[in-house]
This record gives sequence, C-alpha cells and structure tokens, in this order.
Amino acid sequence: MTEVVRSLRFSHPDESGPSGLRILPSGALETVTQAAAVRQALMLLLTTRPGERVMRPEYGCRLNELLFSVCDETTAGLAMHYVQSAIRRWEPRVEIVEVDAAWDRQQPSLLLIRLDYRLRRDYTRYTLTWELEVPTEV
Repeated sequence: MTEVVRSLRFSHPDESGPSGLRILPSGALETVTQAAAVRQALMLLLTTRPGERVMRPEYGCRLNELLFSVCDETTAGLAMHYVQSAIRRWEPRVEIVEVDAAWDRQQPSLLLIRLDYRLRRDYTRYTLTWELEVPTEV
C-alpha cells in the first residue's frame, strides 16, 4: 500500500489570488496530496530566507542574497547553486533533473528560474518556474 502524503493547502504570495491557508465551504481546512504537496513544499523552501524560522534557522534558500546583485551570469549561476543546495539539503522526496536561470530579455532585472525535478517515489517529472526581481537601480 502506498503512503499518501497530505499537507494543508495554502496559497503562496507569489501565486495569483489571496495568500494563506484555504478554507472549504464546510469550514474545514483544505489539504493537498502527493505531487501538489511536494510542489507546495518546494515553493515554501525556495522563498524562505535562512534565519526566518526560529526553531529551524538554517532552513530555506539563499536567493534573497541576490536581490541587489548585478544582473549578470554570475548572479544567475549563484541562483542555480542556491536552489540546488537548498533542495538537496531539505527536500529528500525530490531528485533534481535540471535547474536553469536566465535573464528576461524584455525586463533585464527579472531573473527567470526553472526547476525540473522528479519525485523519487514514482519518478514523475515536474517543472516549477518563478521570477526573482533584481532591482537595477539602488
């Protein structure tokens, strides 16, 4: 029998709509399972700054350190390194297939990050993409 991974569903601030926990019309908290739970955990990991969690101060990803960096290939490479390091340390359910980071041609201050990953339990492949805005003027 396969184990069902279940966690509370929340809307991340980086997604459209209101952020926070979701409540069903019945008043119960909405949950997600399997791949959606892992995707949600990855979003939480990659947008948490190390030091934010009191009981787990090392948890998170160092992407926030790039916010005032120069918009160049070194910064994109660091973003890929930070993503890979955080996932390898904190998310054992995921095998990284590829991480890529590139600057948007229309908005040079926007770093587009793409993570291709596979769930270890069934080898299903998924892609997670998000944007990191790096101000060009300080």
